[in-house]
Amino acid sequence: MLTQKMMPGSEFTTVYPVLYPPYADRAAWAALPGAARWKAAGDAALQDADTLPRLPLSLWLRFTQNGDRTVWEHAYFARRRTLCALVMAEAVTGAGSYLPAIADLAWAICEESAWQLPAHNSYIRDTPQLPLPDVTRPIVDLFAAETGALIATVYGLLGAALDGYAPGFSVRLKGEVERRVLAPYRTAHFWWMGNGEEPMCNWTPWCTQNVLLAAAQCAPAETLPVYVKQAAYSIDCFLKDYGEDGCCSEGAQYYRHAALTMFNALDLLCRIAPGVFDDVWTEPKIRNMAEYIVNMHIAGPYYLNFADCSPLAGARGVREFLFGQRVASAPLMTLAARDWADALQQPDPDRLHHPDDSEGINLYYHIQTALAEQKVLAFAQSAAPALPRDMWYPSVGILVCRRGAYALGAKAGNNADSHNHNDVGSVTLYKNGAPLLIDVGVETYSKKTFSPQRYEIWTMQSSWHNLPEFEPESAQYQQQPGLEFAARDVAVSDALDAITMDIAPAYGAVPGLGFYRRRVQLSANGLTLQEETDYPGTTALTLMSAEKPTIVGHNVQFGALATAHINGTARIAAEAVSITDSRLRQAWPDTLYRTRVYFRSTLTVEVR
Repeated sequence: MLTQKMMPGSEFTTVYPVLYPPYADRAAWAALPGAARWKAAGDAALQDADTLPRLPLSLWLRFTQNGDRTVWEHAYFARRRTLCALVMAEAVTGAGSYLPAIADLAWAICEESAWQLPAHNSYIRDTPQLPLPDVTRPIVDLFAAETGALIATVYGLLGAALDGYAPGFSVRLKGEVERRVLAPYRTAHFWWMGNGEEPMCNWTPWCTQNVLLAAAQCAPAETLPVYVKQAAYSIDCFLKDYGEDGCCSEGAQYYRHAALTMFNALDLLCRIAPGVFDDVWTEPKIRNMAEYIVNMHIAGPYYLNFADCSPLAGARGVREFLFGQRVASAPLMTLAARDWADALQQPDPDRLHHPDDSEGINLYYHIQTALAEQKVLAFAQSAAPALPRDMWYPSVGILVCRRGAYALGAKAGNNADSHNHNDVGSVTLYKNGAPLLIDVGVETYSKKTFSPQRYEIWTMQSSWHNLPEFEPESAQYQQQPGLEFAARDVAVSDALDAITMDIAPAYGAVPGLGFYRRRVQLSANGLTLQEETDYPGTTALTLMSAEKPTIVGHNVQFGALATAHINGTARIAAEAVSITDSRLRQAWPDTLYRTRVYFRSTLTVEVR
């Protein structure tokens, strides 16, 4: 799509884009509607700057020794989030009072032995991480690229002012970006840069966006075409793995790291190479990718979730608004503008947009928000609520539909998605905007999360999704990971209110199992699941919920929210599931519930 716009031998002009007003333009910065909020955040950061966590070797080694990513990453991200707050406060005030703290913190980041995370310290995709970083051979991972963009933006915005405080400091900033990010990008190949048909994931647009940000502010002018050509190729490699329907296989929470970072990468390409890529915004696929997040939205903070995605996928904001504006999507602009306007009424509006510890560390995002906020708020005042559509996403196998008080997500597809859980055939259900049948999501990332032991983690297993398990007491037959473990005979109704599929192939070789047909139908009265199998033994259908189940005969009451009427069961059992993981606790209470409905041959569940 993009590389075709640069035919072999064609010439194009590159320029350093204007990304924001210069620091010296005090009128532009002081007039921003959020200036007081940015100053307050900077003042709070200034109070904490002297007590930021250190990054000693012992923290790095915790990943190697016991797989713990959290402690290192929390300290690492805190440094960068604090620097962003300090820079924004200096930008809107121009007082100079934040410069010493900014210089100290930027210096500390420049002194770090490595900008990549311990969990990403390898040169070859899907190979074990090396114990220590090689300081002579920098790795450009997600967060080395993020850090490069951050330091480049500090340089671009405040370089001259920092030189006034510490003469020559801007040269250090620019040199570190060149050494750790730009030079490796030009001279080495990292897997996320794309290689023919090799599958890509959110790393590709996320890293590419940040390398372009670094190049747009720090690269030698004569090298800009190199970045444009490689970035265009990388984005094409990313786009090839998306269907024309625009569905993100990684889930709604990863939209901000996938389609949304692609938006910034495309926007930067259009700015650096004027006129070359401008018509990309009229491509239907790009618009579909933009609007995916609207269609996955339930109500308030909730989104339909599959794979590693949380149901709390974060509020939308200014970047989504700008993406919607680029592709002329009123629904996305509306959802984003109303979310951002609502967020500004909260004591800590940014936190709603930063559900992950890694969020809030991109200075350019803050600048985009500050510069566009007035336009977004004006739009929000006149925008009607965004109306999501019923959607069938064949590229991933996800059906989204709404009837009356109910909203349903049903997944067919296969078990080879990025951030996959073994969840072919699973459903999630909301009633009146509240979670009823849930997908738990994923625990805090550890070394095990992205390793051959991934599916030892309970949240990844089919028996903890709204799916059947064969011979459940022994738990020996569950779905398997891989492309071949997929739904077959998938059919979706014309009204997009029902889906049928055979999910037996997702379980691999189960003695005696030939088929497991599931029909899922949603009406204004509720959800109906019809299960039919030739498995000769006992099957247990799992129903995961946040509401406490009460079993009354062949019915299951989920709190005061709904009742499941069950026909064909031999018995029903429920258990409490204690939730202690910090990532899961962001979305769920301290107890969830697994209800198991035991049956043979056929079963009908009506949730009303």
